[in-house]
Amino acid sequence: MSSVNKRPSGTRRTRTQSERSSETRQALFDATIALLHDQGFNKTSTPEIARKAGVSRGALTHHFATKEDLVISAVADHLAQVNTKLAAFADTYGRRGGSTDEIVDYLWQIMFDRLFYVTLEYLPEARHNEGFRAGLIPVVHEFHDRLDAIWTALAAHRQADPASVRIVMNATMCLIRGMIAQTVLRPADSTYYETLLGFWKQQVRDYFSTIAKHSEPKP
Repeated sequence: MSSVNKRPSGTRRTRTQSERSSETRQALFDATIALLHDQGFNKTSTPEIARKAGVSRGALTHHFATKEDLVISAVADHLAQVNTKLAAFADTYGRRGGSTDEIVDYLWQIMFDRLFYVTLEYLPEARHNEGFRAGLIPVVHEFHDRLDAIWTALAAHRQADPASVRIVMNATMCLIRGMIAQTVLRPADSTYYETLLGFWKQQVRDYFSTIAKHSEPKP
């Protein structure tokens, strides 16, 4: 009988260099987004990111030469995760049908759950830092391109005009961004935000009803 090399029972496989590198980068991304949310861009330093990620400063600088490089990559990773979750939600929603209120509520949830607050932290730096802005622009374009693909797929499920669906869903995102920006100085007025969301849900319901009718084939 030929002998076969096997790992002893109960031992773990040694991670490859590529796997360790990927895990380090992900830990750095997660730490960066958490610190941006909790204390802002200017108060977040690379040594602090390294400490929160549980890696050495040398490991951080091996992957990212500057804080701006790390933030750009962390934002790209964060936005990609948001796109993936939103695409899964939209696909499930589209297949089973349901009220468009669910879409508005889901967008409010994901935007309110760190996404736009993190955006509020790096946007001021991007406004005045040309190199940082140049690095973020393609990241944000990719995010919005994937959003448009999600809205197009949603339109197919709803048998509605894709261009019209993209307009109403992107308008929803813009409305929610403005509402969340207001919560910085108007945090406790839940009735105000609920009233605005209720109003917008009605507009979305009416709009979807209209574009669905217009997309029906004429007799």
